[in-house]
Amino acid sequence: MLDWNTIDTVLLDMDGTLLDLHFDNHFWLEYLPQRYADHHGQSLDWAKAEIYPLMTATQGQLAWYCLDYWTRELGLPIVELKREVAHLIRLRPDADTFLRALQRAGKQVILITNAHRDALSLKLERVELRTYFQRLISSHDFGFPKETQAFWQALQAEVPFDPARTLFIDDSLPILRSARDYGVARLLAVREPDSQGARRDTEEFAAVEDYLELAVGLQG
Repeated sequence: MLDWNTIDTVLLDMDGTLLDLHFDNHFWLEYLPQRYADHHGQSLDWAKAEIYPLMTATQGQLAWYCLDYWTRELGLPIVELKREVAHLIRLRPDADTFLRALQRAGKQVILITNAHRDALSLKLERVELRTYFQRLISSHDFGFPKETQAFWQALQAEVPFDPARTLFIDDSLPILRSARDYGVARLLAVREPDSQGARRDTEEFAAVEDYLELAVGLQG
């Protein structure tokens, strides 16, 4: 149980944390390879064999999250392709209830995402998030992904916050570990970031099971 009296700032990830990760997983693992295969007149298996190693090589780097990088690398209009499956973009259950509770409680609430600004804009077209946050920050603004200490240092310079009085929720364990190394005191992982995927072992981190429960705890 969180002691909300000791929390002034709430940092929230977007994809897999507030939004269902099914959109991103479907796009990168299935839809994009299929469109790449079609573009080259090849099979889906061929396309996956071409694309997946590139993804593995850039994982955890800013390039992995950069739509400009993938547009250049694959020769496909990534933003336009994402728009073709944008109907899959949706909030996770009761995420908006939790956001409203944070707003009523007067917490400083900051969105911090590795998503490219074009991806963020597309998602904001589909889901109302702006009204709940004081700031919406993409790691591309700083030039460092959240996996690095340089990101947290840049964030601290941009948005003053006390790590000892901050809660951070993210679905990525490496990113949570980076935040912990920086000194963020309260960390929560996400057990089921993809509604179509399996529940995950969040290892050393406690996990968000139910945003409604968090909202009730905040109000109580």
